[in-house]
Amino acid sequence: MEKIDALDKKILDIITRNARVPSKNVAVECGVSRAAIHQRIQRLIELKVIVGSGYNVDPKILGFQTCTYIGIRLERGSMYREVVKFLEAIPEIVECHFTTGPYTMLCKVYARDNEHLMDLLNNKIQGIDGVVSTETLISLEESIKREISICGGVLPNISAMDAVDDDWD
Repeated sequence: MEKIDALDKKILDIITRNARVPSKNVAVECGVSRAAIHQRIQRLIELKVIVGSGYNVDPKILGFQTCTYIGIRLERGSMYREVVKFLEAIPEIVECHFTTGPYTMLCKVYARDNEHLMDLLNNKIQGIDGVVSTETLISLEESIKREISICGGVLPNISAMDAVDDDWD
């Protein structure tokens, strides 16, 4: 297994703050060549430490004013994979998690307004075979939004780890 060192952590910290930062700027901040940055980033992608990239879009600007978390209870937890297939067909669902606690699943949903949300609940989600009940929590305001911080201490101290597990995301 490949080890994640201090330079990798510094690169991750920089690029998670701004994925569009030029490699030359990362190289200057890290005190290494651009080629070294490219090689390190490619290695981090191959190790699946970096699992994606892209742009963040503000749903409100696109007309989706209501952010909601929907707790879904299923008849049996083992139905999760079947139900997910139906939920994947609902584009307003942007996240879905198989959970412990009072819900079998927890979904993050964006709707245009409360009427749209009610349609999603009544005519799409609650109509899926195996869904016993739902509970809706409307987000009034997003107070914190950030990526996982490598250097800020949110993740375990990677320098104390011997290596990165292939399944670590």
